[in-house]
Amino acid sequence: MKIVKFILCLLFGLTFMNAGLNKFFNYMPTPQLTEVQQKFFGAFMQITWLMPLVATIEILGGLLFIFPKTRALGAIVILPVMVGILIHHSVIDPSGLAMALVLFAINLWIIIDNYKKYRVLIS
Repeated sequence: MKIVKFILCLLFGLTFMNAGLNKFFNYMPTPQLTEVQQKFFGAFMQITWLMPLVATIEILGGLLFIFPKTRALGAIVILPVMVGILIHHSVIDPSGLAMALVLFAINLWIIIDNYKKYRVLIS
């Protein structure tokens, strides 16, 4: 089970690092966007600091998520972005919802698995 967790966390972390790096360097092809998606992303681009912030959080959170010692922190750092991804795919782009749910489940699993580390924060 430990190796499965490591592999899932590695893939999760690399996925978010790749997404964040792509926001800076635009090396992945952009899929065809619907009119609603174009308006949505157009609005995001009007807020010039938002995408660099999300990209930085994705890179940092993904990197922290890979290593067992920092995984609990990475899971919390990436959670707001993960919630945004889940809402986006639930409302605007349902084609990515299955993948978003899998990533969200992995994130929740790691948060639950590290509950003892968070108890200090909420007690």
